[in-house]
Amino acid sequence: MNRRKFITQSAVGAIALSAIPGFLKAAQAYKFPVGFQTYPVRDMIAKDFAGTMKTMAGMGYQYTEMCYPPGYANAGFGALVNIKPTDLKAMINDAGLYCPSCHFGINDLNNNLDKCIEFAHALGMTQMVTPGFDVPENTIAGYKAAAEKYNKTAEQIKAAGLATGYHNHEKEFQMLEGQLIYDAILEALDGSLVKMQFQTEVIKLGFDGSTYFEKYPGRFISAHLSDWTADKKQVPIGQGIINWAAFFKAGKKGGLHNFFVEMNFDNYKGSAEYIHQLLG
Repeated sequence: MNRRKFITQSAVGAIALSAIPGFLKAAQAYKFPVGFQTYPVRDMIAKDFAGTMKTMAGMGYQYTEMCYPPGYANAGFGALVNIKPTDLKAMINDAGLYCPSCHFGINDLNNNLDKCIEFAHALGMTQMVTPGFDVPENTIAGYKAAAEKYNKTAEQIKAAGLATGYHNHEKEFQMLEGQLIYDAILEALDGSLVKMQFQTEVIKLGFDGSTYFEKYPGRFISAHLSDWTADKKQVPIGQGIINWAAFFKAGKKGGLHNFFVEMNFDNYKGSAEYIHQLLG
C-alpha cells in the first residue's frame, strides 16, 4: 500500500468511526454492557437530567431504564414531563448511553397505552415494563385476573413492535391461599407475550434469581440488581450474599437480555466495576 492510499484509507476510517453515535461506542467497549435504573437518582435527574446521565456513564454504565415521566410525576419525575421524549433521548445518547426499557404504571398502560407506546418509540426502546398490578382484592384469583388482562395489553404492545415485561417487588414473594403470589402470576401470564423482570432484592426473603431462571427458562427479559448482606444491609454488587457468577450463568437460561443496577447512589460505581470485572 502506497503512502497516499494509506493516508486516504486511514482518514476514511477515522471519519467512519466518528460517525458512530457515542452511545454505540460505549456499548462496544464492553462485551456485556451494564445498565442502571433511574428511580434511585430521580432527585438528581430532576435538577440536571443531562448531567446525571453523564455522571452515570462516567461510573461505567452503558444504558439506562427510564420511568415514564407523566405516570411518575409525583414520584420525582415531574421535571421531565414537559421535555420532549426526543430531547430526552438526545441527552441520553449524548452521554454515551442508550435506553432500551422503561417502567410504566399499570394505570397508564390501561388508560393511556397509545401515549406510552409513543413515548417508548420516541426514546428508541424495545421493552415496556410494569412494576406490579392493581389488585383491589388481595386474592390469587385477583392476581390471575389482572395477569390475564395484562396479556391483552401485551398483545397490543407486541403489535407495536415492543416487548412487555412484569417487574416484581417483595409483595409477590408472599404466600397467599397456600400459593406463592409470584408463581400464580407466572402461571397466568402468557410467556409468549409477557416476560419477567426479576428484582434481586427478594434475596432478603430467601429467594434467589438463579433458582427462578432455572425453573422457568426463557420466561425472563431483564433484572434489577442489588446486593445485600445476611442482615439485610444493602452493599455494592459483589459484596453481599448473592452468588453473581451463578446468577448470570443461570440468567442465560432464563432469557435475560439486559440488567439494571438499582441501588443507593453511593453503591453504583462499585457495582458497575464489579460486574465489568466479573463478566469481562
